[in-house]
Amino acid sequence: MDHLIEMGLVERNPGYGHPLRPEFRLTPMGGTAAAIAGRIHHVSTEDDLPLLRRSWTLPVLVSLHTPSHFSDIKRNLRTITDRALSQSLKSMEARSWVCRSVDGAARPPRSIYRAVNTGGAISQVTAPEIRFS
Repeated sequence: MDHLIEMGLVERNPGYGHPLRPEFRLTPMGGTAAAIAGRIHHVSTEDDLPLLRRSWTLPVLVSLHTPSHFSDIKRNLRTITDRALSQSLKSMEARSWVCRSVDGAARPPRSIYRAVNTGGAISQVTAPEIRFS
């Protein structure tokens, strides 16, 4: 929940809820993300829903609206850990949502990630409307 607060998608509802069980509400950007999630459901299949429901899938796909290096994605998503980003990219690569290629011209060689197939469709749906920072 903390990373959703840091990303600006949800906030504590002041004056409501017990201190140990606080109540949360969507921010305006969270409302936009919720509307996008409703449209994404039509883009993906039932098999894609478990991956889509993971906490970092949508933010990573938004950052992949253009091909990016690992460090560029991490810079766009300040609160993500290296491990979470790596696992997210690997799981999306396994589902063929993300394609990883190696830039052999760079020294040392660097991986470039781009959204493809369902991941590309989701990335294009979300990219113009929302930016996670």
